[in-house]
This record gives sequence, structure tokens and C-alpha cells, in this order.
Amino acid sequence: MKEGDVVLVPLPQADGRIKNRPAIVLRAMPPFGDLLICGVSTQLHQQVARFDELIEPSHADFNASGIKAASLIRLGFLAVLPAASFLGVIGSISAERHHRLVERLANHIRTTTA
Repeated sequence: MKEGDVVLVPLPQADGRIKNRPAIVLRAMPPFGDLLICGVSTQLHQQVARFDELIEPSHADFNASGIKAASLIRLGFLAVLPAASFLGVIGSISAERHHRLVERLANHIRTTTA
């Protein structure tokens, strides 16, 4: 698995249940190479403006993503998981979209709110 891959992985839901969900690989993390991922959701009404990113059929990288319907790439739905927990790769997003997501997350972390 590599950065920008769309993977299927068991993720905890708000109600505590574990559900196999698509996610985007953002970065490999030291020291063991675990992967920082963000979840993908079809719940478009939950979009956080200027943070989450919409991916839909009209986008150039939609077909390659393996995602089945218009979805949100949820930068607030993060996890770090070992590669062994992934069920597989279903596609990938464009390098440009991946870069945008990582930059947006980094900017959010760098920004002070105090």
C-alpha cells in the first residue's frame, strides 16, 4: 500500500461498532510504517467546509478511486493502523488530490486557535 491508495479497512463507528470502510492512505508513520488514513463517507451532509473534500463521478480521478458513489474524504476521521489490518486496495486518488489533502491537514494542525 502506498500514499494515495484507497483501501478497505475495519474502522470503529460512532456507535462503537466496527465496519469495513474505504479510507485514503495519507502517510506512512515512523517507526514501524503504520499508515495514517482518513475515512471516506457517503454522508455528504456531514461535510466540514474547507476541510473535508468531495469526490464525485465528474472528477477525473473518481473512476480510478474504486469509490462507488459521491463521497466525502473526511480529514477529521483519522486513524493510524498497521498494514496487516487492511483488507486490500480498491483504487487510488490523484497525486494532486493527495497533496491537497495532506496540505490541508498539515495547515489545520499548524494553525493556532488560541
